[in-house]
Order: sequence, then structure tokens, then C-alpha cells
Amino acid sequence: MLLGFRPSLRLLSPRLQLLQSRSVQSEHPATSAAVDRVLSALRSICGEDGVSFGAAVREQHGRDESIHRCCPPDVVVFPRCVEEVSALAKVCHQHNLPIIPFGTGTGLEGGVSAVKVLDLHPEDFDVTVEPGVTRKALNSHLRDTGLWFPVDPGADASLCGMAATSASGTNAVRYGTMRENVLNLEAVLADGTVLHTAGKGRRPRKTAAGYNLTNLLVGSEGTLGIITKATLRLYGIPEAMVSAVCSFPSVQAAVDSTFLDDVMMDACNRFSSLSYAVSPTLFLEFHGSERSLEEQVLTAGRTSLRVTVDQISSGLEMQDHGSGCGRLAMTPDHRGDEAGPDGEQTDSDPEELHRVHLFTERLARRALALDGTCTGEHGVGLGKRALLCEEVGPEAVK
Repeated sequence: MLLGFRPSLRLLSPRLQLLQSRSVQSEHPATSAAVDRVLSALRSICGEDGVSFGAAVREQHGRDESIHRCCPPDVVVFPRCVEEVSALAKVCHQHNLPIIPFGTGTGLEGGVSAVKVLDLHPEDFDVTVEPGVTRKALNSHLRDTGLWFPVDPGADASLCGMAATSASGTNAVRYGTMRENVLNLEAVLADGTVLHTAGKGRRPRKTAAGYNLTNLLVGSEGTLGIITKATLRLYGIPEAMVSAVCSFPSVQAAVDSTFLDDVMMDACNRFSSLSYAVSPTLFLEFHGSERSLEEQVLTAGRTSLRVTVDQISSGLEMQDHGSGCGRLAMTPDHRGDEAGPDGEQTDSDPEELHRVHLFTERLARRALALDGTCTGEHGVGLGKRALLCEEVGPEAVK
């Protein structure tokens, strides 16, 4: 999490960053004494080793995988349990210091541990995890149970961070997004209060008891509370999985599908040593029994897509995971979150970076004009605050 002497909307989990304002950096004795009291309180909660001023640590917690510039905090704090998070929040509330959680830093919108799987109930198909537990770590922990957590945003993101940003991914059509797969959240509010959104220790699959506080916090990007525990819905590992690769003759022929264009396919081929056709391509993933998979693939190729399924393979990880790395490998000095020809030549050059920002804004506004959303996957973060207001209106934001 991050603590700050000035307001910040950066969403960076159980690590706290202290942001100093210019007034704090002054030599005014009263201000200096106030800062000393705050830092002393932080050390008393987390210990000397739990408070870091190191430049490398601060920079690590000042950015994610987006194109937005690094804004390092002045202090990073590492709480070890929900009680310490609560105590830190109370100190910040008392001194009016903003708090910004940090998970694994894999966000793409400038939103920016003791890893622990707490309670596994295989008979009820659910598990409770603390911040820092990633999707791959959880599925590794579950490997002998016959269960898995299928929500896959492409990066090995922390599960509490995925809840905070309402992540989805390639399996969302079958299993839903994080919003459909979080049963309960433990969160620390701004004043240090510990909230259990569905009741402490409860794991109901369905409830009509009062407000849906769980889904209120899912997607709130750390602005309503610091998520310190998440209870998640699990699924049985499917008997079989295959992926279908569908090549299209043109981009126009593929616009009704989620696809990779020829540039991205070339990047994937180079990065992952593949030999797919360098043309607009759709990747489909099918889960189920061997017999049901055959039917699904035939149906997809024959009726929905009206294209020929060129190839079926078990290389499921390539389409979403390899594409981002492959795209960046083509331009090693550039940041992520680029789209199409307008974003092909972006790097640290201010002029080119400005063009990228204009393009992404234009792209999002086009989606809004078509009654869509400015962000379908990665949240709001720094990059889309104004667009959020345009999408839901000032009253909803207020």
C-alpha cells in the first residue's frame, strides 16, 4: 500500500508508500516534528525492516507496466498482517495521508508480501488467499486437488489486485470475470476499520442479505478500501482443453471477433518461435470432455465464425501471454499498452509519447461513442480518470 502527504489516485497490497508534499520537505520545525511522529508510528507498527526509503524500492513501487511515467513515493512500508494494515490506516487517517495499495505491478493503466493461501475448502470449491498470492501460485498450490482458479488476465497478477481491478481475461466467457468469482473480501477502510463484505468467515455461493458490498469493492482499485483477504470460487479442472487457431483473409473479416492483427501475430511467432500464418487471427480455447470439445470446435468453425479452423493445438498460453511480451520484444525500449499503427513507434521521446496518449484517448472515446466502455480489462488508473467521468457521469463518480 501507499501512504501519502498529498492526494494520489495511483493504485499501487500490503505495501505502503508515503508521499511527501513540498511543505513536508521544508525545514519548518513543526512540520519536521509531525513527519518524525508519523515515521516513528510507521516503524512501531512494521519495525525498522518494514519501512524502506531505498531509491530502487521506491521506484519499483512507483510504476506498473503501463506507459505512464514512474512517480515514486518517499517511503514504502511492508505490513505483515491485517492488524498492521489497520494500524497503518489509522495513522494515515489521523494525519490525512492518502493510502495506495500495491500488488504485483502488472497493471496497464498506471493504477498502481507474505504470500499465503489461508483456507482451502475443496468440498465447497472455494479458497481464501492473502495479498501477494498470484494466480499461478494458487493453481500450483491446488494442483493435487483437481481444482483450479480459471480467471486469467494474461499476467501472473496477484489475486487481491485482480479483485481490486475486476480483472478478466481469455476464460471470461466460460467462467466469468473476477466479479462473478469473488465470494467475500476482507478490506481495511480509510479509518482503519476492518470490513468483511459478506460477513467474517462466510462463504455463501448465493445471498440476498443486504447490500452487495463484495461487488462494490471488486473493481474499486483501492479507493474504497485495502483488500487484505479474498475468498474465491474454484472450479474442477476440465478433462481436456484445446485451442483453435482461426486465420482470416482480412481485418474486416475478423472485426466481429477478438483477434490479433498481422503485426501481433508476427511478434508472437518471433517471440515464442511459432509458425502461425501472419494474418489476422482469432484464438479460441475450449474446455470439457474429449467428445464435447470435438463438438465445440466443429460448431465454432461451422456456424459462428464461418471460417476454416486451420489448426488445433494445446499451446494455450501463447495467445494472451506471449503476445504482450512479443510486442514489447519488437521494440525493447518501449512501454506496453500500445495499439495499432498509431502506437508502433512509441518510446521515451516526449513527442511520440504524446501521440500515444492522444491515440489511446481517441480509441477509448470511440468506444464510448458506440455505447461501450473506456476500459474492459485493466481498470481506470491514472490514464482514464476523465474518461470514467464521461462514461458514468459526475454524479456516479461523486
